[in-house]
Formats: sequence, C-alpha cells, structure tokens
Amino acid sequence: MIEVHELTKRYGDTIAVNALSFTVRPGRVTGFLGPNGAGKTTTLRMLLGLVSPTGGSATIEGRPFCDRPRGLRHVGVLLDAGDVHVGRSGWDHLAALARGNGIPRHRVAEVLAEVGLTEAARRRVSGYSLGMRQRLGIAAALLGDPPVLLFDEPLNGLDPEGVLWMRGLFRRLAGEGRTVFVSSHQMGEMEDTAEHLVVIGRGELIAAESVARFAARATRPDVTVRTPDAAGLATVLTDEGAAVLADGEGLLTVTGLPAARIGELACAHRISLHELASGGRSLEKAFMELTADRVDYLTGASQSPTEKHEEHGQRLAEGAR
Repeated sequence: MIEVHELTKRYGDTIAVNALSFTVRPGRVTGFLGPNGAGKTTTLRMLLGLVSPTGGSATIEGRPFCDRPRGLRHVGVLLDAGDVHVGRSGWDHLAALARGNGIPRHRVAEVLAEVGLTEAARRRVSGYSLGMRQRLGIAAALLGDPPVLLFDEPLNGLDPEGVLWMRGLFRRLAGEGRTVFVSSHQMGEMEDTAEHLVVIGRGELIAAESVARFAARATRPDVTVRTPDAAGLATVLTDEGAAVLADGEGLLTVTGLPAARIGELACAHRISLHELASGGRSLEKAFMELTADRVDYLTGASQSPTEKHEEHGQRLAEGAR
C-alpha cells in the first residue's frame, strides 16, 4: 500500500505539490492523472526518495522507500525508460540490477521472456527502439517480483499489441494482490484499465475515487449527429448555444444540448438526420472539465513555472545519485 499524507514540495516561491494526501491500495489498478505541470512526476520522485519533500510524508508498505537497501524487491519502478546505460546489453543491465538488489539471476531470463525481449537480450540497448526500451524498463520493474509497482507513462512507444499486453499485465499484477500505481495521460487506456483514480491539479488533490464515479462527474455529455446538411445544422445548434465539432463527413459532435432538443431543432428547420446518439459521460470529458482551471501548460504556451521547477529539482536529484 502507498500512503501520502500532507505531502508538499516548494521550489522557491513555487508550490509544485501542496498538502497532497491519498492512499493507493493493493488488489486494483490505480491511475494517477493530472494536467501538464500538475506535480505528478514530483510526487512519484518524492515517493522514491529522489526528491526531498518540504513537508508531509510518503510511505510504501509503511516505510519510506529510501529505508529499504534492496528496493527492487519491495517496489518495482519505471520512471524513465531512457535512464539506462546504452552501451550495455539488456541482459547486462538487468543482471547488474539483480546483483545490487540480491535478486536471483534466473529472474533476468524470466522477466526478459515476460516482456518479449529474449531474442534481443544480448544486444546493446543503443540499438533498441523506444518500445523495446520501454519493455526493458518494465522488465526492470518486475525483476524483484515486488508487491508494489509504480509506472510513469508506461505506454509510451508501445505499439497496439504492446498496449494490449500492458493492459493485461496491469490487471494480472493487481489480481495477484499487488499495489499497481500508473501515471498516464492516455485517458482511454486509464478508462479501460484502471479501477480507481487519483487526480491532481497544480499540486493539489482533485479526486480520489473509482473511475466510474469520476467519469460520472461530467456535466455535459456529447451527442453524435450525422446529417447530409452538417453546415446548416451546425449553424442552428451554435445559435442555440451548443458547441459543435465537425469532422467533414456529415458527422457532428455536439456538447451543450440534449439529443431530444437537437432532434426538435433539426425537425423545425427541416434538416434530415441519419444518426442521433447520446455519447454519455466519459473519463476524458470529466477530466477536462474538472481540471480546466488547474492547467498551467496550454498548447502554444511556454513551459509553466511549476514544470520548470520540477525539472530543476529532478536534475538536482539525479546529479546527487
């Protein structure tokens, strides 16, 4: 189990994480969500002792992670798949980790097989693709057969088969009674994989609840409309106060009006409809609504102050390792 209590991190006048408290329980996949600059990576690094908190506490299985000399036997971690000596082979990388953590050597072959890298095990990591490096990082996390696993953006670089495999792996690990904590920006995958969520924004807790309950917070469900007069209907609906997104093939996604009202307006303006369906509420829509006022980093904007301080703190921590 992971327990975070009043966890706080300041970089000068900037608060990256602010009195954050939550619990991640075993036996289920918990997703960790937040906009860019929300403090997710800083939180994970404080959990692992790579960044010192300004206040509060973060424990794994009742103890700070840095108190465990053979950490990989207790916590499996994937923070950055690129954080590996590229001159080593995948086998040598894992063998070194095994020796340093008192893990039997046979586990190297086992985890390489589990992530599908047996054939590439003796090749240098410099020749690995992004997806292969991601799989190697996952193998390292699994190496000590730990009860707790932390993954930061584990799906980056994986092809569709790899994403499907990863989804099954998360569920299997949780089904074995392990604590599985996954930070990701891929809402669709979290909706399909996670059972519980911890959502933060600007370093503060927004929600800690089931995926279904969080998704139900969306207040404005989408409606899908298909019509031969998409431009005409879009004008009518926009005049009525709806937000309309067109895909250029007669398909409109409408927010702000219920399906019944859209049908009435189309009938009143003698516009034919070929499809009218309510899309319901989704995790992505709830996330966008509930974090809208806590986004530090927007498309086209420069890096947020929080992210800059997070990066600076991470570099300091990495330099001290």
